[in-house]
Amino acid sequence: MSESATPTRGAATLHDVAREAGVSLATASRVLNGSTRKVAESYRERVEAAADKLGYTANLSAQATARGTAAIVALLVADIADPYFAQLASGVARGADEAGLVVTIAITERDPQREARLVRALRGQRPRGLILAASRTGGPEAAVLEPELEAFQGMGGRVVALGPAEGDIRSVVVDNRTGSRALGRHLTTLGYRDVVIIGAREGVHTSDDRIAGFSEGFTAGGGQVREVIRAGFTRDAGYEATARLLAEQSVPAGTLVFGISDVVAIGVMSAVREAGRFVGSDIAVAGFDDIATGRDIRPGLTTVHVPLEEVGYRALRAVLDEEWDASQPPLALDVVVRGSTPVRA
Repeated sequence: MSESATPTRGAATLHDVAREAGVSLATASRVLNGSTRKVAESYRERVEAAADKLGYTANLSAQATARGTAAIVALLVADIADPYFAQLASGVARGADEAGLVVTIAITERDPQREARLVRALRGQRPRGLILAASRTGGPEAAVLEPELEAFQGMGGRVVALGPAEGDIRSVVVDNRTGSRALGRHLTTLGYRDVVIIGAREGVHTSDDRIAGFSEGFTAGGGQVREVIRAGFTRDAGYEATARLLAEQSVPAGTLVFGISDVVAIGVMSAVREAGRFVGSDIAVAGFDDIATGRDIRPGLTTVHVPLEEVGYRALRAVLDEEWDASQPPLALDVVVRGSTPVRA
């Protein structure tokens, strides 16, 4: 070996950490591998300090082999660019960090076939749990996911769904129907009587619930639903549906457009402006979720506040907690009125 060469050293092992900390291998393992057995705080501090000094990283594959599951939670979302899912993921990540877990995120694009393939692939990582955050769909195409979820659970993983679930799947429910019903009813008290709703395709449960709830509340308050346009859950879907509506129909001032998510509603607002109309004073717009962007745009977006980070955190706890209260009530949703729906004379 030449004089300039530097000998290399392999990655630190659990044995190295135990030796550095002056504890047994079993004690080091309990501290660093997430054992439920208690370790004296002085030992824990010594082991963690030794691990930091040596740059020790736990072998997740070895943990998965030993335990049957790895210190991983998989989160399936429809679209990571959607702030709705980003805020959910933040809550999941907070809970995972508290529990010493790593979060893996996969994108389903609201395609049941793709979702099934992802669950099949994730089984190879043996995650502790799987959180299904993408909107549930109905119909024959959704059935392809069921055997994959059963296989995942058969390997010892736990499945949690956002929304109603069947069988052994735990659920964290966002009461979309009640929240949108309250929004529809409240907007009639501001003087609105004519609404166009822009939602996703039929069979997407979140969209269907929000459309049904808003329609119930709005008609109960004396309003009428002029049209329901099936478009999608994206900003572009809201924009394109509204652009067509304004180009093809006479939309009088005072019409309300309800987008089934804030992202859809923001697309609606852009299309209204590009058509030479005014948001609020001319065409009113409302959304659902209360993402941060809706608070910052002008006029601010009227919506239903969903505590998204808390929903994500609750989903993570549903993965981990052995005792889970399936009867606990949904998190509270609140109507938030901003400048996009001014009071009509």
